[in-house]
Amino acid sequence: MKKIVVINGHPDKENLNSAIVDSYINSAKQNGSEVRYIAIGALDFNPNLQFGYSQRMELEPDLVKALEDIKWSEHTVWIHPMWWLGMPAIMKGFFDRAFLPGITFKRDEKGITEGLLKGKTGRIITTAGDLSLTLYKEIYKSSGLVQLKEGILAYCGISPIESNFIGPLNELNESDTLQWLKKIKHLALLDSK
Repeated sequence: MKKIVVINGHPDKENLNSAIVDSYINSAKQNGSEVRYIAIGALDFNPNLQFGYSQRMELEPDLVKALEDIKWSEHTVWIHPMWWLGMPAIMKGFFDRAFLPGITFKRDEKGITEGLLKGKTGRIITTAGDLSLTLYKEIYKSSGLVQLKEGILAYCGISPIESNFIGPLNELNESDTLQWLKKIKHLALLDSK
């Protein structure tokens, strides 16, 4: 049985991202995985890392629990909308506050960084309202994906990381949406193996 944590980075629960979450979780459970869920927008925490790394802020209970779930998992699934070519502010605040030195990565005396989430795999599912995958890759060089995949998750030891892009949402009809949700179920099946 695979241990999967699904993290929803959308601050509002009434959206396509929530339908993607539900589709993924239901399929993963049907395929024998144990699943935990983190809705970042529902967590109670200050997303502002007020003092940078110069002074440690105490982690709120919701952040402690979220980190426990991430550390418990074997596979992490990050589902989020793309706003201004990146993740929503609350999701970035989650990383700023929770993914700290000594918790998700460490540096030795030579300055070499080691990810403390080694042994975990990942999947990123990004939704985009009015941007196509071609434009995202060619014009914007997949900047938001690079930030999340390489700059955060891989840096903290998660590897390999698969990614999926759904967009532009503004052009999807009901049939397209159902096809994507079906594909999400299949991705959860693959991730559960």
